[in-house]
Amino acid sequence: MTNPIVYYKSKLNQYKASVSVIYKKLTTFSILRILTFIITAIGIYFTFYNWQVALLIGALGMVLFVFLLIKYSSLKKEHLINKALVAINEEELKISAGDFFNKSEGLEFQDAKHQYCLDIDLFGRGSFFQFIDRTQLKDSALYLANALKANQITGIIERQKAIKELASKPEWRQHFQATGSLIKVETTTEEVTKWLKNYKPFLPKSMKWLPIIVSICSITLIGLVIFKLIPSSLVGYWLLVGLFLTGRYVKKTNTLSTATDKIRDTFRQYALLLNAIENETFNSELLQQKQKTIQLKNEKASVVLKQLSRAMDALDNRNNIISALFGNGYFLTDLKHSYSIEKWIEKYGDTVDNWFNVAAFFDSYNSLGNYVFNHPNYVFPDILKAGEKTQVMQLGHPLLNKEKRIDNDFSIENQHFFIITGANMAGKSTFLRTVSLHIVMANMGLPVCATSSKYVPVKLITSMRTSDSLTDDSSYFFSELMRLKYIVETIETDSYFIILDEILKGTNSKDKAIGSRKFVEKLVAGNTTGIIATHDLSLCEIENQLDPVKNYYFDAQIINDELFFDYRFKKGVCKNMNASFLLKKMEIV
Repeated sequence: MTNPIVYYKSKLNQYKASVSVIYKKLTTFSILRILTFIITAIGIYFTFYNWQVALLIGALGMVLFVFLLIKYSSLKKEHLINKALVAINEEELKISAGDFFNKSEGLEFQDAKHQYCLDIDLFGRGSFFQFIDRTQLKDSALYLANALKANQITGIIERQKAIKELASKPEWRQHFQATGSLIKVETTTEEVTKWLKNYKPFLPKSMKWLPIIVSICSITLIGLVIFKLIPSSLVGYWLLVGLFLTGRYVKKTNTLSTATDKIRDTFRQYALLLNAIENETFNSELLQQKQKTIQLKNEKASVVLKQLSRAMDALDNRNNIISALFGNGYFLTDLKHSYSIEKWIEKYGDTVDNWFNVAAFFDSYNSLGNYVFNHPNYVFPDILKAGEKTQVMQLGHPLLNKEKRIDNDFSIENQHFFIITGANMAGKSTFLRTVSLHIVMANMGLPVCATSSKYVPVKLITSMRTSDSLTDDSSYFFSELMRLKYIVETIETDSYFIILDEILKGTNSKDKAIGSRKFVEKLVAGNTTGIIATHDLSLCEIENQLDPVKNYYFDAQIINDELFFDYRFKKGVCKNMNASFLLKKMEIV
C-alpha cells in the first residue's frame, strides 16, 4: 500500500530536480542559438564577395538554428510539464494538511431543489466537491458535479473497478492533469461543438486541386524567369491572378480565420489529452469503453485533431503581410488551408463532441482516482442485493479530522426507519450527513470512510435545510411543506433512503408533534428506509406501534459542571437535554 505523503514528497523532489536540469539546458540552447546567428552573420559578411560560399554558410547556419530552435521548443514544453507536476505535488501535500479552501467551491453546481446536494454540503466552502476536485477542464468540473448529484444505483461495480485502476496509475494521472493545466482556452467545448455543427462551407470542390495547379504553374514560371526564358513581368502578372482568385473569397475566409483563431487552443489542448488516453493501457470495462469511443478505423483522434490545429495555424499565417501577399498570389494558401479545414469539419465535425466528452470523463474520474490514492485506508463497499441489510463498521465523515472524529457502527434493514433523538450539538446532524455522504460515495463507486461496508444500493433524498424566500413570497413553513410534498411524490415512483432533520420546525410544538407523527407513519407505510432526527421525544413512541421503527440517540452529560459529548450512536431514547444548562452556563439567563 503506497503512502501518498511519501509519494508526493518523492515526486516533488524528482520534478524539482528535473525543472532545474531542464532550465540549465534551455539556457545553453538559448546561448547556442544566439552564437549560431552571430557566427552565421559574420561568415556571410566576410564571404559576401563569394556568393556560393556565403550561400552555403547561410544555409548551414539556418539549418543549425532551426535544429536548435526545435530542441529549445521541445525542452520548453518539458520544462512547463515538470513545473506543472511540481505544482500538483505541492498542492497535494497542502491538501493532505487540510489546506484546500483556495480551490473551486463549485457553487455554480448547487441546486436547492436537488434531492440532497444542498443538505449535505456537496458544494461550497469546505465541501466534498472542493476537497476532491482536481479537474482542469470546465466540462470536467461539470461532469464531476453531475456524478455527485446523479443518484445512480446501477453500474456501481463497474465504476469501482475504473476508479481503482486510475488510483493505481498516479504518474499517468498527474501527467494528464499537468497537460490539461498548460493551455488555457477562451472558447468552451459547447461553443465549439455548436459552431462545427452549424458551419456552412463556402468553397467549391474545385479548391481541392486548384491550389495545386496554381502552385505548379507558379514554380514553373519562377524557374523559367531564373533561366531567363521568359520576361520577369509575367511572374508579376501571375501574382495578380492568384490574388484575384483568393480575393473572391476573402470576406468568408476572414470570417473562418476569426472563428478558428478562437478555438485553436481548445483543439490543441484536447489533442494532447486524447493522445494520453490513446497511449495508455486500461483493463477495466468502463475505461476501455471510453477509450474505444475515440478510436477511429485507421487514425487516432489525437492525430486528427492535430491535423486540424496545423491547418488552423497555417491559415493564421495570413496575418503576416509577406505570407499573405506571396503565399496567396503564387500558392492560394488561404483557399488551400480553408478547404482543408472545411473538409475536416465535414468528415469529423459530428464526432468531436464525443471526443470532448471522453476527455472530460477521464479528467473528472482522475479526481476520483486521486481521492482513492489519497485515502488507502478507506474501503470499497461490498454491493449487496435488494432486500439485504446495509451494515457499516466504524463509519466516519471523510472531511472531519481523523484524529478527533468519532466513528460509529451503522446497520439498517430494508424498509426500516430510525428515529434519532439527542441533545443540541451531540452529533445528530453530523451523523445524518455522514450516512448521506456514505450513500452518495458508495453509489459513485468511491471507497467510504469506514473499516467495512456492506451496502444495498439505494437512492438518497433528504430534508435537512429549508429556508424562506422573499423573492418567491414563501414562508419557512411553506417551503418545508413543499419539500416534504416533493419527498412524498418522489418515493411513489422509486425506492429511496430518506433522511430528515427536525421536520415541521416552522409550527408550534403540539402541531409539530402531531404532524411529524403522521408524516413518519406515512413514510413507514410506504415501505421506505430512512432516518429522522428530532428533539420531540413523543415521536419515539411510534417504535411501540410499528415494528420497522427503531429509536436511537446521541447523549450529552454534565460532569463537574461541564458539558460532555461522546458522539456515540446508541440504541434507545435520549434522556439528557442541554439547552437550559447552556443558557445558564453562557450567562444568557
